[in-house]
Amino acid sequence: MRTRLIFALFMGCLAGTAHAAPDSPSSEVQLTNSLRAIGSNRLDLALNEVDSLLRDYPNFRLAQLVKGDLLMARAGAINNFGNVANAPRGKIDDLRDEARVRLQRMQPQPEHKLAPRFVWQLDAAQKYALVVDTSRSTLYVYQNINGQARYLADYYVTIGKLGTEKMSAGDQRTPIGVYFIKAELPRNKLADMYGSGAFPLSYPNEWDRKNKRTGQGIWLHGTPSNTYSRAPRASNGCVVLSNDNLENLAPYLQVGITPVIITNHMDWEGAQDDSQRVALLAEIEQWRKDWSSLDTGAYLKHYSANFSSDNQDYASWARQKQSVNAGKSWVKVGLSGLSIFAYPEQPDMVVVNFEQDYSSSNLANRMKKRQYWIKQDNHWKIIYEGAA
Repeated sequence: MRTRLIFALFMGCLAGTAHAAPDSPSSEVQLTNSLRAIGSNRLDLALNEVDSLLRDYPNFRLAQLVKGDLLMARAGAINNFGNVANAPRGKIDDLRDEARVRLQRMQPQPEHKLAPRFVWQLDAAQKYALVVDTSRSTLYVYQNINGQARYLADYYVTIGKLGTEKMSAGDQRTPIGVYFIKAELPRNKLADMYGSGAFPLSYPNEWDRKNKRTGQGIWLHGTPSNTYSRAPRASNGCVVLSNDNLENLAPYLQVGITPVIITNHMDWEGAQDDSQRVALLAEIEQWRKDWSSLDTGAYLKHYSANFSSDNQDYASWARQKQSVNAGKSWVKVGLSGLSIFAYPEQPDMVVVNFEQDYSSSNLANRMKKRQYWIKQDNHWKIIYEGAA
């Protein structure tokens, strides 16, 4: 059957396999319903679904191509998806990639109801957390329920033209790491290519700078006014959503607070995986106690030999702490608002954020702090520390 050939490129046999999750945006539900109807040879239903979709989203180019294929298939004039005479092959290939990714997103995925492996603990102020799975072109939204991440929604996204692992300015790659929303830029302050708004991310972060990664301007943003969505790999490194999806996402984003974790591969964990978090929390508490006790030797044992903090290495950090502590008769350190995120592609490394309340015999201050802890020889050590 010619209609089955249209989508064989992506799914083998579509009928009865793809289905939209209840949390999927309406545009994806409509597109998937059309594809399912094609898979079961119900062309009139498929055309009705895609017509309805295009009434709501007339700039949805993938839906336009599906409709064109359906009309041509009725006349027996097509034997492959986007097989149109004189069509620009690059653009057709982009739409094929988008169709393939969107169909994959609609496959059953029960794991997404579990907590993502990367979110160990959320601060009460962090109402939501985002995780971008670049392999599935999907941005997941998680709600903070008593410090734990609970799945709320997910959206199709576009990433860099040349994939991930950003290393330098202009390399057209999306960074992998733990970032935070830095600002909100409204539509009236942006060029049309950024769509309905933009949210700059904190790239390069401390780990990026430590590893000599350069560049800037990595944003979450929308699409041009004449484009509903873009191919899975089409940006210069940003994470791009359709404008309606970005507008749905925007209320969840808190400037300076919301974490955005970008990974090459999503992973989930169950409750049995909580032991590492508990062990790390014990190490953080011991670090606090050792600092408060003015036992500088015990305090410094929490730091890795390749520790750094801005322009200080371990040796200069140790000398400074020994000098400072020698001039104090007492110290009190309190921690609050603790959040913990496992770092993608870096086994046994986590980012820890907290508010530090420090007081001593000659100084008092309160600051937001960030640490990177890494497991070395089965012991947690601090590899970076600085103001958040």
